[in-house]
Amino acid sequence: MHGANRKRKTLGEYALQLREKQKAKYTYGLLEKQFRKTFDEAARKKGVTGENLIKLLEARLDNVVFRLGVSPSRQGARQLVSHKHITVNGEVLNIPSYSCKPGDVIGLKNKSAANASITGNLRGKNAKFNWLEWNETTSTGTFITHPERESVPENIKEQLIVELYSK
Repeated sequence: MHGANRKRKTLGEYALQLREKQKAKYTYGLLEKQFRKTFDEAARKKGVTGENLIKLLEARLDNVVFRLGVSPSRQGARQLVSHKHITVNGEVLNIPSYSCKPGDVIGLKNKSAANASITGNLRGKNAKFNWLEWNETTSTGTFITHPERESVPENIKEQLIVELYSK
């Protein structure tokens, strides 16, 4: 009567939406409140809310540092930012949630560029990210523009997240 045979075969609509939101939160390393604020900002912007959400998540400084290849993981990129190893337009920033704007130049602090453990992880930008530009000689990257949804490799169905939050 109450055993494994009585399990629901397919997940409900709410479960699918919740699972998608959790996947996005864990992928980008955000807590619920941060994710909700990002969603609210995406909803206020003109255009498709789901695409705006992905653009805002991709524009976060910790994610841009990860995408540029300065760090092998988003957690590592977040730590580099919070430990003041990263500069934006020449200014040292320690806020991982800083939203990069088109034209921002992201680089390593001079003292950090000499650190072997940081430069050992430096692998350079992946060529498929056309919204970022990496300069090997100066070890700086430029955030050219907000990415289009098609060019973001994350397998997130943002429409389910929009449906979940619009309840």
